Amino acid sequence: MTDLIGRAELGEMFAQAAACIRREHQHLTALDSIGGDGDHGTTMLRAAEQMERGIEESSTASLTDLLKSVGWKVLGVDGGASSALFGTFFAGMGDVQLFSQDAMNCHDLGRAFQAGLRAMSRQTKAGPGDKTMMDALVPAVTAVTAAANAGKSISDALDDAALAAQLGAESTKDLVARHGRARSLGERTRGYPDAGSTSVALLFRGFSAGLRREL
Repeated sequence: MTDLIGRAELGEMFAQAAACIRREHQHLTALDSIGGDGDHGTTMLRAAEQMERGIEESSTASLTDLLKSVGWKVLGVDGGASSALFGTFFAGMGDVQLFSQDAMNCHDLGRAFQAGLRAMSRQTKAGPGDKTMMDALVPAVTAVTAAANAGKSISDALDDAALAAQLGAESTKDLVARHGRARSLGERTRGYPDAGSTSVALLFRGFSAGLRREL
């Protein structure tokens, strides 16, 4: 049972999230080519590289500093809205000061995800149902919070979040895009999952896998 995680576990979570993105970046590009400009996979590949760099450059940092480092590195990626939003989410997670410098429990992780979501929500008007990354991110964050309140371990909470994000991403297949370039395509955006929400699902799959590797 994982009751606390430290810098090593958090770093491995981000490392495995980056690995998931790297393996699937061509699929992300294919999805984005349907309703966007086809650059999402390339952008997320660069974001993955910066996530890894942020981990490496904060090897002796506190949890807060690690999150800020990863966030600012991703924010520096020249890739339009997606890299800016993901970077804002990661950096926003570091705004939480409720956990100690070297460990967090499941409630702390839930609060960190909530802080990241609040930070991202200040940058976009999109919400669940709009066929964006929010369709996967909101249920994932909600799942972690619910798991913490139910007394679950962090590893179980991340498993729940990964499943919620995956289901959220899959649900976008039946939606019509209401934000971004794809919005102009209307009904033609129905029938395939959103690339941004798929990226969120990959991130949370990596977070879950990364912590399992540390058990």
